[in-house]
Amino acid sequence: MGHNLALGARGEDLAAEHLRSTGMEIVDRNWRCRYGELDLIARAPGVTAFVEVKTRSGVGFGLPAEAVTFHKQQRIRRLALLWLAEQDCPWQRIRFDVVSVLIPPGRDPEIKHLPGVF
Repeated sequence: MGHNLALGARGEDLAAEHLRSTGMEIVDRNWRCRYGELDLIARAPGVTAFVEVKTRSGVGFGLPAEAVTFHKQQRIRRLALLWLAEQDCPWQRIRFDVVSVLIPPGRDPEIKHLPGVF
């Protein structure tokens, strides 16, 4: 596995663990269709969150969350509608979150959950 893939997978694991620690339930991971992928889908009472996870080892190219561009946000919204169409569950409130994971070499990871940011 390449460095970036391993870093991304580690970031998603940390993000899922962090969300669980706040009481959210992870209901899907790495959901894929021909149009793209959703990193995490999590539930808290009364809300389903579509969570984009961005992981970096440094800030040379900006903070991880800054990589969630407007174009990426639009794609995630479209994918969320497709995921919801596949589910057999009542409608409920949805939101779009970003979890920013910074894993500097030799230091503890920094995790920031940004709920409802787009």
